[in-house]
Amino acid sequence: MILRPLLIASTLLAAAPVLAQSARMTDNDPYIWLEDKDGAKPLAWVETENARTLPRLQNDPRYAAFHAEALAIAAAKDRIPMPDQRFGRIYNFWRDADHPQGIWRWTSEAGYAAPAPQWTTVLDLDALSKAEGKKWVWKGATCLQPDERLCLVALSEGGEDAITYREFDLGIGRFVANGFVLPKSKQGASWLDKDTLLVSRDWGAGTMTASSYPFVVKTVKRGQPLAAATEIFRGAAGDQLGTYAGVMTDGQGNRLVTIVRRTTFFGGETHVWTPAGTKKLDIPARTFPTGMVAGQVLFETSDPWGAVPAGGVASAPLAAVQAGAITPTVLFAPTPRQSVDEVVTTKDHVVLIYNDNVRGRAAIYTPGRNGWTSRPVALPDNASLGVASADDKSDHAYLTVTGFLTPTTLLPLDATTATAAAPVKTLPAKFDASGLVVEQHEATSTDGTKVPYFIVHKKGIALDGSTPTIMTAYGGFQLPMLPSYSAITGKLWLERGGSYVLANIRGGGEFGPAWHDAGRKTKRQVIYDDFASVAKDLFARKLTSAQKLGIYGGSNGGLLMGVEFNQHPDLWKAVTIQVPLLDMIRYEGIEAGKSWVDEYGSVSVPEEKAFLETISPYRNIRKGVAYPEPYIWTTTKDDRVGPQHARKFAARLKEYGLPYLFYEDTAGGHSGDADIAQGARLQALQMTYFAQKLMGPPGAQTAAK
Repeated sequence: MILRPLLIASTLLAAAPVLAQSARMTDNDPYIWLEDKDGAKPLAWVETENARTLPRLQNDPRYAAFHAEALAIAAAKDRIPMPDQRFGRIYNFWRDADHPQGIWRWTSEAGYAAPAPQWTTVLDLDALSKAEGKKWVWKGATCLQPDERLCLVALSEGGEDAITYREFDLGIGRFVANGFVLPKSKQGASWLDKDTLLVSRDWGAGTMTASSYPFVVKTVKRGQPLAAATEIFRGAAGDQLGTYAGVMTDGQGNRLVTIVRRTTFFGGETHVWTPAGTKKLDIPARTFPTGMVAGQVLFETSDPWGAVPAGGVASAPLAAVQAGAITPTVLFAPTPRQSVDEVVTTKDHVVLIYNDNVRGRAAIYTPGRNGWTSRPVALPDNASLGVASADDKSDHAYLTVTGFLTPTTLLPLDATTATAAAPVKTLPAKFDASGLVVEQHEATSTDGTKVPYFIVHKKGIALDGSTPTIMTAYGGFQLPMLPSYSAITGKLWLERGGSYVLANIRGGGEFGPAWHDAGRKTKRQVIYDDFASVAKDLFARKLTSAQKLGIYGGSNGGLLMGVEFNQHPDLWKAVTIQVPLLDMIRYEGIEAGKSWVDEYGSVSVPEEKAFLETISPYRNIRKGVAYPEPYIWTTTKDDRVGPQHARKFAARLKEYGLPYLFYEDTAGGHSGDADIAQGARLQALQMTYFAQKLMGPPGAQTAAK
């Protein structure tokens, strides 16, 4: 128990010269000019860097094959059209080679069960983009309950987080003439009734947080200009994530209007709203309503709440919630190796998806006079589960089942009987998995914690450290990394003899809030220790070696890659850093950075700043160190993390004469999802880099076989 403070102290002492240098850099950072995201000078720098990197990767003979295979998988028409139950139909948003930006379409539920459903297109984003001269990216739709005919369609220009809302009529299949339109903003909107929206958006000066999210909620009436909207709630400019209203309904016609003020990324206040005003609920900061069934409001919590443990699911009667006098009832209490993944309601039941030692489980919970009863749903083991679709009009839903080597299947679920029928859709195998195996192991981290990880590899590989291996993790924001069927990884990497590793390190949500909280703020070093410990365990088992191991991660996972690049340059031959945070001293002032103080800490707090100095990848690059040559990629349209971090990191490497590759795509936002071509290009570039680093020149791996 004493080791961790001692390790932190010794790390800070050893880093004293680093801190002094970083302080000078904070005062006189020579690459602040690259933070001008859309400035002419930075974009010219990007163009020069792209012109240096792209030929290196795209001229490799393997790139063309990688790109063709990735594009074929992304554009394939035999993928599962995931269902979305609304308006008495099955809707689906679909992209393929003929519709690279996508179409929104529908079929009947009976038609959906057919091998080849007959679809009716209601919105063609490629056609809309061409007509309006903008590259519209689909961001979903919110429909008015209970009939779900009128919807607010969310569209993003180029993939940004900022969106435009437009009213759409599913009955006639087109935008509503003179209907609701909410111009571009980071915003949220919910239907209060047919003629009223509850809207959080940029209302003008003083209505957005420092992290660029709205904190003022107003009612917008049909036909009313935004300037005439009526304010009903106000958060504060210092809030980290913003304030949003939501309307919760159930199959029995009950309704609850809430306003959630996110003072921090993970916590905040929940208020019940009525035309008479608002009432704040007396619940823990990290507890939020998540659904309602039969007049029982469901809550997920990351804090202990009465008899409900952290990470559990609770319920309370709607009347008690409206009165503000809640005594929670435990619906689900996880064990230390379990975590809640999804809580979804049908007309009369709750579908709970949870993980048990990183393996999916499903159960149906039903309210009754004597409390809740539960029944497990019999599903395949060693798989990840999800709810593809459910609504409160029936007790019929759809579940997904997937695994590393198991193509995703879609199963109809009868929540009344807690039974899943035979698959209604199955993804055809996209790579040859016949000679592959999946193993789950545990590595021992620096503080003795057991950290699980999965490895996928060919049967009978030589345990001599010679297998090219790529490894990933996320390690943040309580997001679990679960087994799933990655067709592109399988086709481009596993089929060519490579291995794949998924590490379930702390900071994520694999084992609930405790697993996450163990690595927040100044405790974050354990996340990086966990990842390095998994690598060392791979080496000890001789599954691979430092000369054959590549790592990759994006966003917070990109920060993870940057830290590992600095702290353990000897453990990896290749490092891909995707849409990353890297300058942790200035991150709060870049794009939405200030909203993540609850995860990373703030430079305004001396102890937290001192720790951030020790891990900030941009600040800890050193001259003369034998780093692996990293591949850093980002997107210009990213208005969440921003391309600034990646640019500055590459510029520092260049200044120090260190090798690197840098690529910035001009579209796609934080997710790189402008269209299927962009996704295929990014995958092919990254896999070419890994092949160059871990498999040698073209033909080398084939010859080795």
